[in-house]
Amino acid sequence: MTKQQIVPAMEVIGADGVHVGTVDAIVDGRIKLTKRDSGEGSHKGHDHFIDLGLVAIVEGKQVRLSANAAVAITFEEEKSRNPV
Repeated sequence: MTKQQIVPAMEVIGADGVHVGTVDAIVDGRIKLTKRDSGEGSHKGHDHFIDLGLVAIVEGKQVRLSANAAVAITFEEEKSRNPV
């Protein structure tokens, strides 16, 4: 997998096939998710990021992570690299 294979609008899914988010961009070795996938409450509307190290494979228009979705979202970070 190369980061050039990951492009905006691709779906990010966990190893279990559950939707995690949608790629907005690749920034500093991380996948920036679109704001519409940023969660609820105090997290709504914030940029969230997932480290490229969690990517298992790029399949068609999907980025599959090595962790199930429920686990992968616990690794999401804010722009500052602080955990969500």
